Amino acid sequence: PRRMLCLCRRCPLCMVYVPWNYHEPQPGVYDFTGDRDVEAFLDLAAELGLLVILRPGPYICAEWDMGGLPAWLLWKADIILRSSDPAYLAAVDAWLHVLLPKIKPRLYQHGGNIISVQVENEYGSYYACDPSYLQHLLGTFRALLGPEVLLFTTDGAQVEELRCGTLQGLYATVDFGPDSNVTEAFGAQRHIEPRGPLVNSEYYTGWLDYWGGPHASTSATLVARGLADMLQLGANVNMYMFHGGTNFAYWSGADFKGQYKPVTTSYDYDAPLSEAGDPTEKLFAIRTVISKFQPLPVGPMPPPAPKYAYGWVTLHKVNACLEACAVLPGLAHGFMLYRTQLPRDILAPAMLSAPPHSICDRGYVMLQKEYQGTLERDGQTELHVKGKAGDTLDVLLENMGRISFGANFNDFKGLLGNLSLDSRPLSKWLIYPLAIDAAIQQGWPHAALPKSSCRGRAGPAFYTGTFETPGIAWDTFVKFPGWSKGQLWINGFNLGRYWPHEGPQQTLFVPGSILRVGCPNNITVLELEGAPLNPFLLFLDQPLFNRTLSHSPLDKK
Repeated sequence: PRRMLCLCRRCPLCMVYVPWNYHEPQPGVYDFTGDRDVEAFLDLAAELGLLVILRPGPYICAEWDMGGLPAWLLWKADIILRSSDPAYLAAVDAWLHVLLPKIKPRLYQHGGNIISVQVENEYGSYYACDPSYLQHLLGTFRALLGPEVLLFTTDGAQVEELRCGTLQGLYATVDFGPDSNVTEAFGAQRHIEPRGPLVNSEYYTGWLDYWGGPHASTSATLVARGLADMLQLGANVNMYMFHGGTNFAYWSGADFKGQYKPVTTSYDYDAPLSEAGDPTEKLFAIRTVISKFQPLPVGPMPPPAPKYAYGWVTLHKVNACLEACAVLPGLAHGFMLYRTQLPRDILAPAMLSAPPHSICDRGYVMLQKEYQGTLERDGQTELHVKGKAGDTLDVLLENMGRISFGANFNDFKGLLGNLSLDSRPLSKWLIYPLAIDAAIQQGWPHAALPKSSCRGRAGPAFYTGTFETPGIAWDTFVKFPGWSKGQLWINGFNLGRYWPHEGPQQTLFVPGSILRVGCPNNITVLELEGAPLNPFLLFLDQPLFNRTLSHSPLDKK
C-alpha cells in the first residue's frame, strides 16, 4: 500500500499499517513477497533515517477492505469480530505469531527504528466494548515483543470512546481534526492519562471520498491553525494523511451511514502531499507553522515528480468469456458469476427481483449474453426480462469493498438471497469465482479475437489496447470519456475502479513505475455497463477529482 507517510513533531518519522488480509489471503497461507515485504519496507525506512510508529492491528480501519481483517474469518457465519470470541482469537493469535517475530528485531530497544506499536485501532468506536479482548491482545503483544516496547491505543477524543478503547498497560492517545477544540480533545486524553505526552495520533488533514459524493477538501488555513494550537501546547502530532495514496485493485473499503457507502479508488485525501506525492498549498502552510517551533531542513523543497500526458489511446472490444477465469471457490475480492436457466417460456416481461440486502454489492444481469440492467445494494432490486425456457441467465456480482468501520463488519458478499421470477424462486445456480487478475497477469485477454462488430456495447465486456511511452515512463492520469463503470489494468497491474458518472473521481492515477519503455504497454478494461461508441482512454498530466470537472471541454473531444 502507498498510504504510509506522516510527520512527527521533532523527528523524521513514518506510520506503517500492516493489513492482515494483505498478507494472509487464505488461512495459514502467508505472502510477504514483493510489495508485501514488511521487513524490506521497514529496513528501507531505517536506511532513510525514518523512525516508525507501527500499526499492525489486527484491525486497522484505514478505509481498507474490512479494516484489514481477512474475509475468510466470515466463513464462520456467527463469528464476533474484534471480541474474545474463541474462533476470532485463535485466528488473531496465529497471525500475530507469524507477524510479530518479524517485527521484534526492528524495535528501537533492539537497535531498530520502531519506536512504538499500536494495539488494535479506535476500539472505543466498536460496539463490543470487550476489555477481555484488549487484555488478550496486550498479553500476546507483550509475550512476542517483550516488556520494553511502548504499546499504545488510539481513540476518538470522547471520554466514552476512551473508556471502551483503552486498557491499563496501553498508553492512550486520541485522534481529531482541525475543526475540534484542541483543549477539550486533549482534556479527554488527560481524563484517561493524567501524565505523559499529549498525542494526537491521527490529525486529519483532509478526508476520504465516497462514490457518488463530493470530493472532500479541508482548508489549508484551518489545518495550519489547528497544528499551531497543538504545537503551542507542546503536544505530539501525527498527520493522517500527510501523503495521500491509492486504493489499487479491490482494496478500498466502505462505510455504513444509513446505507452502504463505498470508498473511491483514489485516497488523495486532500493531503499535504497529493496522491502522486506532489507538494500542495497545504504542505507549505504546515511548513510555515513548523518553522515557528523548530528549524526547517536546509535546502529547497523537492519538486513534483514529472507527469506526462500520453494522450488518446484506442481500445477494441474482444471476444473474452468471463467463465474462462473461473477458479475453485475461495475468491475474496472482485467478481463472481452466478448462472442458471429460465425454467419456462417468459413471453411477456416478468419481474426478476432480489430480496432486500441480497445483492452485495452490484449485480449485472444478462440473458443469453444480452445485458438487461443492474441490481444494486440499497438501490434497484427489480428488472423486467423475457425469454425462452432454457435461456441462460447470468448475474455478474461485483464486490465494491467490505465495510471497514463501525458495527456492520460481517459484510458478506455475493448473491445472498435467491432471485425470483414473478415471485417464483430460481434454482440450480452454478457459481463461478472469477480470478480475472491472475488471467490478465498471464496475458489474457489480449490474445482473444476482436469483436467483428461494434454492436452490443452494453453490459460486461473486455476491451484491450496498447500504447508506447516516448522514451520515458512518467506518472500519468487516465480519464474515461463516455465510459460507465469498470476496472482498469495496465501491464497486468490492477489500478482500481473507475465510475465517472457517479464521481467524484474522474481519473485514475497511473504510477510511472508500472509502465514500460521501448515496448508496448498493455491496457485491459473490464467495462460493466456500457462502453462509448468509440472506446478511447485519455492520459493526462493532472488528476480530475470533482464531479463538476466531468463536464470539462475534454468530454467534448
